[in-house]
Amino acid sequence: MKLEFHGANQNVTGSCHLFEAAGKKILIDCGLYQGGREMDEENSEPFGFDPTHIDYLLLTHAHLDHCGRIPLLVKKGFTGEIITTAASCELARVVLLDSAHLQEDEARYKSKKASRHGHKNEIEPLYNKLDVLNCFDFFGRKATYNQAIAITEGIQATFIDAGHILGSAAIVLEVEHKGQKRNILFSGDLGYNGRAIIKDPAPPPHADIVVMETTYGDRLHKPLEPTLEELYSTINKTIAKGGNVIIPSFALERAQELLYYLREGIENGLLPPYLPVFLDSPMAISATQIFQRHPECFDQETGKVFSSGQDPFMFPGLHFTQETADSMAINNVAGGAVIIAGSGMCTGGRIKHHLKHNLWGRNNAIIFVGFAAYGTLARQIVDGAKVVKVFGEEIPVHASVVTLGGFSAHADQAELLAWHQQTGQPKTTFLVHGDKDVMPVFAKKLHNTQVEIPELHQQYNLEEWF
Repeated sequence: MKLEFHGANQNVTGSCHLFEAAGKKILIDCGLYQGGREMDEENSEPFGFDPTHIDYLLLTHAHLDHCGRIPLLVKKGFTGEIITTAASCELARVVLLDSAHLQEDEARYKSKKASRHGHKNEIEPLYNKLDVLNCFDFFGRKATYNQAIAITEGIQATFIDAGHILGSAAIVLEVEHKGQKRNILFSGDLGYNGRAIIKDPAPPPHADIVVMETTYGDRLHKPLEPTLEELYSTINKTIAKGGNVIIPSFALERAQELLYYLREGIENGLLPPYLPVFLDSPMAISATQIFQRHPECFDQETGKVFSSGQDPFMFPGLHFTQETADSMAINNVAGGAVIIAGSGMCTGGRIKHHLKHNLWGRNNAIIFVGFAAYGTLARQIVDGAKVVKVFGEEIPVHASVVTLGGFSAHADQAELLAWHQQTGQPKTTFLVHGDKDVMPVFAKKLHNTQVEIPELHQQYNLEEWF
């Protein structure tokens, strides 16, 4: 038995882990690196393994940093089976097509720029829309929470609800080894208790080996109630001044969660009854429609809203802007509006256009509701940059900048520790998907296990632990 780490090692993107046993190679996630230029270069580097030798890919969830290199994997020769939940399969299609669109646009831009400097070679995207469509030929069985799937003789996989986004899962590999059963547990990304829309993370089983995310392993989140109060207060103050509220948001879960709480704020009289809200993200709009098709993932409160005949994501004043022309027209809205657009880290998408038009306005507000990785435009703004570059143009930051920690889709330190405690006394816990200065902080909190913090492409022989 071997375990290899080929992404999200001492950083928070590019999740990709390879488990080998019983003559089979099983990949857990195949995510895209997100951040600055160095991260972009990582995406085009070799995987660290031969894609033609991979038998299975188990996908924990449909965020780009977990599924974003699947089309490239297929393009490089993968012909195995991809297994994930039904909701993740639907969401991944939307996410990957959007990713391909952005990469094609970026390749065209770079090709034109290179041509102006006398270089005639066309720059190719990492993958295109056809590559995305091709990769879905390899999506096979759909996992149902808590129901084991036979992978091969001696190995079965069970997906358990991770409570992170719609369809997200932690994955348990039960392996027969030398007459004994061993559990290898991959956390994926973990959500936290008490969030709107989806269920809380399910308790994990006891495990011999744990591979665990540590995104917020060094801190606690703000409670939700004061977070909502600050959200509503910022919106009301900004609208009263005639300014715009710009919210960079991930299209999956975060956008739907914002719509849910904006609806509640309006219904409870905490926000203006006809507050103009623009969901300016084709991917988020499609994702919202997918949410509506998977009520099996909803928590009890959201299920009650749906069963009453009400849509928890709709309210007066909400506008969906699919077309580019409609997006551009938002710039002409007078009197202030709330504009939700992707991407959450401001690395691409329509949010960059809205930042270009609103960062310099003193009456405007920028609200960050998610994690901002090092090297991203979002992180620069959050860290207090006075001037940032958007589309190559220097834009002064005069708008108010507010960061709301209570909306995170990731478990905080206390919840990560509580989740890990339920795994019993694993022989080894491998920490992944976290900043390199965060992982040692979290490692010191784990007292029931040996801790490893693997480097990129590091390999471990699990025979040593069994």
